[in-house]
Amino acid sequence: MVEAYTLKALRVNLSKRKAVVQPVNERFAIEFIGGRGWGAKILYDEFDGPIHAFSPENLLIVAGGPLTGLTVPCSGKTAFVSISPLTGLYGDSNVGGSLAVELKKNGFDVLIVEGAAE
Repeated sequence: MVEAYTLKALRVNLSKRKAVVQPVNERFAIEFIGGRGWGAKILYDEFDGPIHAFSPENLLIVAGGPLTGLTVPCSGKTAFVSISPLTGLYGDSNVGGSLAVELKKNGFDVLIVEGAAE
């Protein structure tokens, strides 16, 4: 199943205007299968305590799953994961379309956005 992933994350820091490519561990990819799983684990690992939803330290994680790019119906879902402004806790949503496919075509399984633009 690991073959379904590029095993790369693109981390964009809007405050510093920098982007970094990070490797994704194979074990991580297997244990937390794409989209919501990856987003939940990344949020859990990044924060030690509460964080405000509108804080520049909050993350917006965009990820597809292992079926992204296949000709399987409904396989093109993209998950958006972050701290919810409504609850202050984990929040996620997903959309159909080609965003996850385009992300994967460009060599990434996950996009992590942090910081704040001016």
